[in-house]
Amino acid sequence: MSINTINLKIGSSFIGREFPCYLIAEIGVNHGGDMELCRRMILEAKAAGANAVKFQTFTAETLVSPHTEKVRYQIATTDPSESHFDMIKSLEFSKDDHRHIFQFCKSQDIEFISTPYDPDSVDFLEELGVSVYKTASADLVDFILHERILKTRKPVIIATGMAKLGEIEELIELYRKHEALDRVVLMHCVSNYPCSDESLNLNSMKTLSAAFGLPIGYSDHSIGSLASSLSIVLGACIVEKHFTTDKSLKGPDHKASSTPEEFKALVQDIRRTEIMLGESRKYIREEERQMAGVSRKSLFSKRKISSGEIVQLEDFKMKRPGGGFQSSRIYQLIGKTAACDIEIDTMISDNMFK
Repeated sequence: MSINTINLKIGSSFIGREFPCYLIAEIGVNHGGDMELCRRMILEAKAAGANAVKFQTFTAETLVSPHTEKVRYQIATTDPSESHFDMIKSLEFSKDDHRHIFQFCKSQDIEFISTPYDPDSVDFLEELGVSVYKTASADLVDFILHERILKTRKPVIIATGMAKLGEIEELIELYRKHEALDRVVLMHCVSNYPCSDESLNLNSMKTLSAAFGLPIGYSDHSIGSLASSLSIVLGACIVEKHFTTDKSLKGPDHKASSTPEEFKALVQDIRRTEIMLGESRKYIREEERQMAGVSRKSLFSKRKISSGEIVQLEDFKMKRPGGGFQSSRIYQLIGKTAACDIEIDTMISDNMFK
């Protein structure tokens, strides 16, 4: 059974399949601590059609133990001699920077979202006044973090990369116990940057929806915008994509991020997909009506039928244009008597029979 999420909102935007897809530009750590670059990214994301920009809130000391190794994509995109800890340390977003960017987003009428990596970061984001939380795939197993987020009573977008269905179920049970499922969105995600087409497994979005009855989103780490558009067909009400102004900038995530031009194309593809999907009702579209009037067929006499003759199926044929007697009604005529002479190749009407 689906959870009642009709009042689920991020800022002023309602979230759900009946509303336009909510689009998040994941700036993450791509700003590199450069506030001028960060502001430019926000403006570019807004111009490209993003509803929100997302960042990450952490300190290296609370997130990483000193001997943590880098993952493969980080080794390939950063200085190999730099440790995982040092990389994370270099990507920290200071509290003053957070405050500045939060206010800048407000001034530009674009939602500020950040992913907290620890309870203290939640406390700080609460001070800022964020309206929603997004948790990283890796933190699906961090129940201490989720317990703190639950206390805020705000919507939470939960990424599910690297997780088995049972692990997701364990976390959802925590939210169920807190009677908080009406403010949860589950994000399908594959945690690689970029991830291969073979790994996307978009059909599992249907599994998530059926298993939990919650709104489903998609965090897209693939190349291009096709996967994001396909996710809309599968029910995504939120789509997130990494965002940069220049793929050659220093940092682990730029190469797998979309440029403003690519993000704009993604937005356009998603909006076009939504239009194409339309509604579930099947009916003749207005632009089909003229075609139907010409291309459909009507019932015609196949031979000359004299007044008083009893007609049979073989006395008729179907022929363009439409708008006349439909063949589905032909059985109403079988065995009736012609009320007048009917010339060959005449369009049939009800008043010709009695």
